[in-house]
Amino acid sequence: MLYFAYGSNLHHFQMKRRCKDSIFLKKINLKDFRLTFRSKYRAADIEIKKNSIVPGALFEISKSDEKKLDVYEDYPILYKKHFFSYYGKKVMTYTMVKKSPFKFPTERYLNIVKRGYKDCKLDKKYLNIALKP
Repeated sequence: MLYFAYGSNLHHFQMKRRCKDSIFLKKINLKDFRLTFRSKYRAADIEIKKNSIVPGALFEISKSDEKKLDVYEDYPILYKKHFFSYYGKKVMTYTMVKKSPFKFPTERYLNIVKRGYKDCKLDKKYLNIALKP
């Protein structure tokens, strides 16, 4: 199955630890969404926004990887699954159930996300925009 990561799961080492079968395929942009941070966990989320993009990573994951991600993402309580099509292929990602107000991420979490942006060679511009609500 194809999985789109946009937050801490961009961090290659962490993703491999979480999902041992995961394979990083390439970086892609999710159109008409924007990145934000929210909830008591101050974690990454995406929300619909016309003419905006969320840079992220496309991973191939196994069924057991998906089950591990479901637990990690507190599915279906904190995050729900969102599916989109990428060149005719179905891709799964997670979005938060409750769209609470922006909360600046913790330094530790933000550093993991920044490392992930580096690992995947993503444009930090969109991350910087997300940190200025």
